[in-house]
Formats: sequence, C-alpha cells, structure tokens
Amino acid sequence: MLGITLNEDSLNEQVFEGCVEYLSNLEKSDTDEEWLLDKTEEFCQEKAVYNAIMESIGIIDGRDKEKTKGAIPEILSKALSVSFDSSIGHDWIEDFQARYEFYHKVEERIPFDLEYLNAITKGGLPSKTLTCILAGTGVGKSLAMCHFAANNLMDNKKVLYITMEMAEERISERIDANLLDCSLDDLKDLPFKLYEKKVERIRSKTEGKLIVKEYPTASAGAGHFRHLLNELRLKRNFVPDIIYIDYLNICASSRMKYGSNVNTYMMIKSIAEELRGLAVEKNVPIVTATQTTRGGYTNSDPGLEDTSESFGLPATTDLMFALVSSEELEALNQIMVKQLKNRFNDPTSNKRFVVGVDRGKMRLYDVEQSAQDELVNDNPVMDNAVFGSRRNDEDSQGEFSQRKFDKRTFKDLR
Repeated sequence: MLGITLNEDSLNEQVFEGCVEYLSNLEKSDTDEEWLLDKTEEFCQEKAVYNAIMESIGIIDGRDKEKTKGAIPEILSKALSVSFDSSIGHDWIEDFQARYEFYHKVEERIPFDLEYLNAITKGGLPSKTLTCILAGTGVGKSLAMCHFAANNLMDNKKVLYITMEMAEERISERIDANLLDCSLDDLKDLPFKLYEKKVERIRSKTEGKLIVKEYPTASAGAGHFRHLLNELRLKRNFVPDIIYIDYLNICASSRMKYGSNVNTYMMIKSIAEELRGLAVEKNVPIVTATQTTRGGYTNSDPGLEDTSESFGLPATTDLMFALVSSEELEALNQIMVKQLKNRFNDPTSNKRFVVGVDRGKMRLYDVEQSAQDELVNDNPVMDNAVFGSRRNDEDSQGEFSQRKFDKRTFKDLR
C-alpha cells in the first residue's frame, strides 16, 4: 500500500529506487481492500480526465481529423463518469435477495439511557437521521443534549458536540457536573487533585471520546461542520458516532444568505435540510434543538405549530419531541416529554411521558412508573388543570360552547 502511494515524479531515481527496496524488506501486512479499491478508482479517474484533456487539445490543434470541437463535451463527460460503482438504482425483480436481507438486518442505533426514549425510538437513534428537541428558553434543551452526550461517552461512543450558543468551557462544565456526580456550584470548589482523580476514573471506564467545538453565533453551517469533520479525521483520527449541534436556529446556511428574497421560513428549512444531508453523508445521527414560539413558551401542550420561525424544520426532521416544564413539574424535579413527530415508531404510543431532572448535576433519569400512569395520553395536559376541569364541567352543561376564550391564554373574553 505504501508502494502505491510513492510518487515517482516527485523523487529522483536514486531515492525512488531506495524507497522501493526499503519497502520490499518490510514485513507484509494484510491489504485493506477498501482502501486499495478507492485508490485504484481515484487513479483511473485521474488518468481518464488526463487522456480526455489531451484528446481535446489534439482536436483543437487539428491533429485529429475525424472529430470536431463539438465532440469535446462528450469526451470530457465520459471521462468524468468513470467510476467503479455500477449501481444506478434498485431493481425490484433482480435485487430481491438484497431487499430481503435489508428487511432482516439489525440496524445499528445509538441508545439512550432513558427507558421511554428508547421505547419510542425502538432502541435509540439510527444513522443518517436528524432529531430535534423543541423547548422554550431555560427549559432544558442544552441540559438534555449534554446529558445525552455524556451518556454516549460512557457507552464507548465518539461524540462531537458543536456549540454556537455557549462557550466550549461552559458545555464541558455541564458535562463535568453530569459525569463527575458534582453540582455546578460544588464543581468550582473542587480541589484540583480530587478533580483530576475523578476525571481519571471516568477515563478508565470508557473507550469513548468527546470533543466540544465552539463557533460564533450564526457564523457556521453544514459546510463548516463538514470541514471540521475532515480536520478531526486527519489530525486526530476521530470519526464521530453521533453529532450534537446546539442549536439549529443560530446556524448559518451554506446555500442561502439573509436578504430581501430570503425569509426565516426558507432559511431555517434550508439549514435543516443541510444538516440532515450532512447526517446522511457522514452516516451519523445528528441531534439539535429549536425554540418554541412566544405563545408556545407558556403552552402546556405544545404542537408542531409552536415551532419558531419555520414549519419547514419539523417537515425535515426524523424525530421531534418537546420538553415541557411547569411549576408543578419543577416541584417534582420532572420534565414532560411529548412526541411531535416520529419516523421510527408510532407517535401515538407513549405520546407523553415524564423524566426526572437534576438541574444541579445537569442530569436526566427515569422516574417511577406511577409518575407515568398519572399522565393522560389521549387528552391534552390542560384537561388535568383547573381550567380543563371547569371546561369539561361546563361543556357537559352546554355552557362552554357559548363562551369565547383567547386561543393561547384561555382567558375568558366574555
């Protein structure tokens, strides 16, 4: 393999022969067939383009009497189409065996450490997907992603966390609190020796790796992330198993720039499509987040319509769920999760459930089943509230239909 990569043109004859002789004396190892195939294909493509250009020059100079200049585009097109990949689509009749094998293939997923999230995703997040968390400011979007990233690290996964909202150190601080079992307040008072000991203990328990990369707000998009992935692969031999982006609405688009002809709907939809395209290209799941609208912030039963700025975002995602908090839930140290869109499972199954939250240690955890049993999956959360009870009583007496309420606040307008 090393002999193939030697470039004779860049070396003098004596050095080239010396390198070849040295390599011949090395112990031979197993050949990486995939690498060899890629290099061979690359060589054939380069030579095909070179030959096409030389042939085109001959036509222009008049050395080729049989072909005219009109043949040059076709010559170059054929050269650029050289590829070892002969697949141009799925033949339903001929490829039935491959299709059957696909049906029975166990898809690799990145699991959660929360029972109900695993249940609604059939075991975790598959590759080539985009997941989005919907929540208002301060509810826990970054907390959830930091917790998921910490769990992935302990599950021996390679994790890339891209932040455009908080500094790298702030994200790492939250992950520290989660993994070191130490609150954010106590973390600052931790002696260095004890801190080092805790980190070493984590290091000994996992073979995973977590890298946090910060970009200025609204300055980077899928193109920058693609360059970052290439840099990490070349310089650190790091290829992530999952990517977190905090968060989508403050990313930049590689295709569009804000201007007179570009509104927020088109911009956010474009960013979502580019991130999902990146997930497909790099064969990884991407998890990101978005804000609710102003009305959705106080809504105890948010829907897809409460997505801020662009409805094109939920149209692009594979999984989307909302995090809901209230004074009652905060008193119980819980957050409610509501499924909004799910391409992995039936979104009506376990439509709502709660998870415990330890905000001091930036951690989520499963709660007792009795907490789940109190939720009503078939009816909105407001039906369990004071207003919901009054509405049901009045509706049974025929009074509710004659009254008018504000759509968001439910304030009586009569």
